[in-house]
Amino acid sequence: MSLQVVSAVSNSSLLQPGFSLLNFDGHVFFFGQKGWPKRSCPTGVFLLDIKQNELKMKPAFFSKDSCYLPPLRYPALCTLRVNAESDEYQYIIHGGKTPNNDLSDKIYVISLVSKNSKKTTFQCVEKDLGGEVPEARYGHTINIVHSRGKSMSVIFGGRSYTPLAQRTTEKWNSVVDCLPSVFLVDFEFGCCTSYILPELQDGLSFHVSVARNDTIYILGGHSLQNNTRPPSLYKLKVDLPLGSPAVTCTILPGGISVSSAIVTQTGDAEFVLVGGYQSDHQKRLVCNTIVLEDDKIEIGERACPDWTPDIKHCKMWFGCDMGKGSVLLGIPGANKQLISDANYFYILRCKGAEEDKEEELTTQICSQTSTEDPGDSTPFEDSEEFCFSAEANSFDVDDTDTYNEDDEEDESETGYWITCCASCNIDINTWVPFYSTELNKPAMILCSSGAGHWVHAQCMDLSESMLLRLSEANVKYFCNEHVDLNKGLQTPKKVMRLKKQPMKPLRRKTTMKLTTPTKKSFLRRLFE
Repeated sequence: MSLQVVSAVSNSSLLQPGFSLLNFDGHVFFFGQKGWPKRSCPTGVFLLDIKQNELKMKPAFFSKDSCYLPPLRYPALCTLRVNAESDEYQYIIHGGKTPNNDLSDKIYVISLVSKNSKKTTFQCVEKDLGGEVPEARYGHTINIVHSRGKSMSVIFGGRSYTPLAQRTTEKWNSVVDCLPSVFLVDFEFGCCTSYILPELQDGLSFHVSVARNDTIYILGGHSLQNNTRPPSLYKLKVDLPLGSPAVTCTILPGGISVSSAIVTQTGDAEFVLVGGYQSDHQKRLVCNTIVLEDDKIEIGERACPDWTPDIKHCKMWFGCDMGKGSVLLGIPGANKQLISDANYFYILRCKGAEEDKEEELTTQICSQTSTEDPGDSTPFEDSEEFCFSAEANSFDVDDTDTYNEDDEEDESETGYWITCCASCNIDINTWVPFYSTELNKPAMILCSSGAGHWVHAQCMDLSESMLLRLSEANVKYFCNEHVDLNKGLQTPKKVMRLKKQPMKPLRRKTTMKLTTPTKKSFLRRLFE
């Protein structure tokens, strides 16, 4: 086992406990950044480019038919092959925390669409679930089991917020262990079924799970209710006949008291366990080898790397499985660096020296992880830890597509989170989508008064139909504060004068006028 220092360039603040790593064709992709994505990378997915011991991040893109994927931290993550004959596989992401500390109960499937030297495109699809859907959670695990030609995913453990009926003002955002139920999810039909097993009495979170064929082994974990890390080892066996599935659980001896450990696969049936905590105030610096053979599991200690003094003396650490027997480790560097949220990073290679050299000749490495925010609680609590289970513009040159957080505008001051008017109530910490077209940022519209300025559509009391009409029509819009001023400065519209049609001359009426002689003769005849 060898340990190598990696220096992050300019953007290490995105790599905080709770992120995940995806490995597609030997390339590592980062997911689950701290905070909401910015304009330089709206997907929140980055390619990790590690060259000459330097780590750079390049934005990745989603296809047009993809759904929105929030930057979830501490989710459950696993891989799923497209079919038995193909080497292509997808990543399944369930649960996790959003930057607003909301918990997700959704399942996303991410697959690679295309990749070249300048651009990587993914497809992200949200899976519709029905039946006994698992509640929103984090710090849990998800695995794929195969039995009788069928495949299903198994979800277990994790934490969630206290139910609304049980919350108090003092403990409004407190978390509890999820019930120790086992959930089977059929991806073909989207059906979920929960199982209550008598062997599973207490809820667990930040445990390790390793799957092989129809069997899952659950190792360690932390029980929040009892504040213990029991040396537990459970064996879940899933049978998928034509009828209803059957799930059985067996308690095995030889478990390990550990939480938030990292597991990486070094062979077809061999795994290496590193990292984690053995108590609230003590890291676990011991490494173990896990071998799965003939429906049994063997756990033994193995030689540890030469941990650096910084790793030995730090109070907390976090990391990810990078795939192919490698692990990315991080420790806080706040006490030594000017940037308060900067971290030190290491790559731990668990294979032999010859195999490590072969890995270096290939492309990057990969990982998956979940963790908790250090700001939520005191160090060494598992809420800070992580759990593991086994179209836009193209880029021109290699350096221009490297994400640099320093190049971003501070959107809290100049972007979507401005105070657009005196009555503006849009706040980055409490905002929730108001229109159906909104995802993670509020809808805005340009006021054409003077040099122009942006205002929130919600603050202007615009209906969704009016907002869509204004966005499609080529007309000027004036906000509530400038609409009256604009009316006063408007020039009256020029009225077209109507052409008058010439009137026809009227015919003069003729009347018979009796002359005096005629009148006398008429009277004479009348009296004769």
